[in-house]
Amino acid sequence: MNRVVAKRMLTPEIAMLVVEAPRIARRWKAGQFLIIRPTEDSERIPLTLVDGDAAAGTITIVVQAIGKTTRITAGLAAGDSLADVVGPLGEPASVEKIGRVLCAGGGVGVAELLPVAKAFRASGNHVTALCGARGQAQIILDEELRQACDDVQWATDDGSVGFHGNVVQLMKAWLPTQPGKPDAAHVIGPIPMMKFSAALTKEWGVKTYASLNPVMIDGTGMCGGCRVTVGDQVKFACVDGP
Repeated sequence: MNRVVAKRMLTPEIAMLVVEAPRIARRWKAGQFLIIRPTEDSERIPLTLVDGDAAAGTITIVVQAIGKTTRITAGLAAGDSLADVVGPLGEPASVEKIGRVLCAGGGVGVAELLPVAKAFRASGNHVTALCGARGQAQIILDEELRQACDDVQWATDDGSVGFHGNVVQLMKAWLPTQPGKPDAAHVIGPIPMMKFSAALTKEWGVKTYASLNPVMIDGTGMCGGCRVTVGDQVKFACVDGP
């Protein structure tokens, strides 16, 4: 059992939990994920590792209450426990000192983007985060992103904060304001957002990494539920990615 140490509601549907998991906290890297079960009879669900504190022996996860299991997880309070926490799983994000890095995220994917942005900046890069939300009420982790990045800009569907439009439209408006194209890009969010973001950076000629989030059951490559085709090769997002 892994005890919930602290809980913070980022929006009415999105919860951030700090959980005791000392061995994971010592080993995790940006881009990796967990498989959890909130109760003994719950299904297994994958969640991205948002942060880890080796000294405190804790990890941080963010969960959006959509289905039964995510609602149970988001409903946990400090002092409650998760039945199972397995990780860290998957390959870490491909982080190197390369120069100027664009990190683009949408929705709850912004939480998954945060550790990647931190890692790029810690490696000596200039990091810009372009993030999207439906409106001001759905913006999450803005303060944390501003601490982790050199520049943070938001696009909102309703225009309540920042650029009026989506992340891809913001990317198109952002590039002409820069001294040149970024040296690399990392995108995380809903599949349509990642598809069109990657298509745009392909036009720019910028090497781009997308963090995929297909269905996962075991998280170790055995079930094949997360099979994807990358180029002409079949990959498993859980072990080759995400």
